[in-house]
Amino acid sequence: MAPQAITLGPVPAATPGPSPSGRLRGAAEAVLIPLGALVVAMLLFGLFILLIGKSPLEVYGFIYKGGFSTSFAWQNTLARAAPLILTALCVALPAQAGLIIIGGEGALVLGGLASAVAGYQIGLSGASPAVVQVFMALAAMVAGGAWIAIGGALRHFRGVNETISSLLLTYIALALFNHFVEGPLRDPASLNKPSTMPIGEANMVGMLPDLDVHWGLVYGVVFCVIAFVLVRYSTPGFALRIVGGNVRAARLVGLPVGVLLIGSCVLGGAAAGLAGMAEVAAVHGAANASLIAGYGYAGILVAFIARHNPLAIIPVAILLGGINASGGMLQRRLDLPDATVLVLQGIAFMTILASETLYGRFRLFQSGPQK
Repeated sequence: MAPQAITLGPVPAATPGPSPSGRLRGAAEAVLIPLGALVVAMLLFGLFILLIGKSPLEVYGFIYKGGFSTSFAWQNTLARAAPLILTALCVALPAQAGLIIIGGEGALVLGGLASAVAGYQIGLSGASPAVVQVFMALAAMVAGGAWIAIGGALRHFRGVNETISSLLLTYIALALFNHFVEGPLRDPASLNKPSTMPIGEANMVGMLPDLDVHWGLVYGVVFCVIAFVLVRYSTPGFALRIVGGNVRAARLVGLPVGVLLIGSCVLGGAAAGLAGMAEVAAVHGAANASLIAGYGYAGILVAFIARHNPLAIIPVAILLGGINASGGMLQRRLDLPDATVLVLQGIAFMTILASETLYGRFRLFQSGPQK
């Protein structure tokens, strides 16, 4: 029997990718619009400073001095930026799948609690400090990832708004943290400030060479690089972005939407949990109320300014870390509350949210001939 001829139809043309000019316009938007929003925030904050009878230029000068003027200021800034990088990833990674998760504070404190318990228990076995720190990191990432996964699961299986659920889960996490730290897991020797049993000086994470900055900064930078490569250059990352762009289309092409949604929450929560581990292992030596420092909430602002780009999170976190580091100087030099910088952060968050409506609206960023 003679083989039948196979007739091929016309081969469809490949869909062209973004042109170089289109990529340039996108990059310009991603940089100029957030910068413009920050400038507006600074102007509004300056008006607030005027209303309370202080000089805006003087305040901005002390913010610069407190965060960026000396090597000591830079080290203080980098130390504060370390947890912000990781908690920002707790927002940025689920955002790739179209989720707005704001529960990083809960994942951080539970991750810190889990790492403190693991560090103490494994330390009792006589394991080496490196082994103890690895188990602390694993415990923190599992605890943080599992906690944030609850919000993703509620969204996928029950249709619960993940922003509301993750915020409410934060309050539950803080209540659980306080219960265990002040109750079953409390160190009897911690009288004035309830804490868990200490992990031991030998199991603490040291500082970076020649710097007064702990290794949590390195954890955050490495996590950001891995997240960027995963999201931008891997098949699961591409699938994740499809889910974030159009869930219905993702289902039509057979993507495991539930796995991708919950998986992104697990990774984001693991990053925030690792921030808690770094604070315990490098700063506090145990889990106590000092872990509840608002890093999870500040990470939301970092992620939105960076537009959920894992690499952009690093410089933005350093900027916010410097602003936070200057609070003490404003209090000492100008007799302002150290929480004054939180007003600047709040105004910046509102202007960043408002600036989202500007993308694609300016002729400078539009493709095609201008009339």
